[in-house]
Amino acid sequence: MDGGADYMDTDSLKATELTLGLPGGRPQAVGWPPIRSYRKNTLKATKAAADAGGLFVKVSMDGAPYLRKIDLAAYKGYEELRKALEDMFKCFEGGKGSEYAITYEDKDGDLMLVGDVPWRMFTSSCRKLRIITKRI
Repeated sequence: MDGGADYMDTDSLKATELTLGLPGGRPQAVGWPPIRSYRKNTLKATKAAADAGGLFVKVSMDGAPYLRKIDLAAYKGYEELRKALEDMFKCFEGGKGSEYAITYEDKDGDLMLVGDVPWRMFTSSCRKLRIITKRI
């Protein structure tokens, strides 16, 4: 028993060495972590809509615990957009349309009132919509 470690060769040490990685040696890591098929389809649909001219923006409302996402390309003007937002957030509306104002964040990060610029300029510069409560 002189030397103690002489009876172990380097091949047996390699076989028991711990390494980080996926099981099975060196499998191909493309597509890791796995994405479920419905997420793949959603991603493809979102990319296709963006390529087809979709203008998706997030919509938030003061007091609402969630965000929505809408396609600005689906509307022809401010009247249709306002009606859609009222329908979307009717449970928060309280029946009084004058209690809130619809604002948007433009490319520069400035908060602007919806309706202050022509529709095409609005759709090209809008990044987020925000429905805020008017303060008296």
